[in-house]
Amino acid sequence: MGKIVQFFKESYAELRKVVWPSRDDVVSSVGVVIVSTVIIAAVLGLVDVLLLLGVQAIF
Repeated sequence: MGKIVQFFKESYAELRKVVWPSRDDVVSSVGVVIVSTVIIAAVLGLVDVLLLLGVQAIF
């Protein structure tokens, strides 16, 4: 039981050392992720349509 308590104490101590990002940093990062996701989805959608048209042209 003592090891479990020690684990939580050490975990709490480590979490206090963490430098958490500011709200602006998080919002900026989320924006980058959303824009990147939309761009990649558009590119993959375009590739899918082109492959579909290519397969339909062959058959």
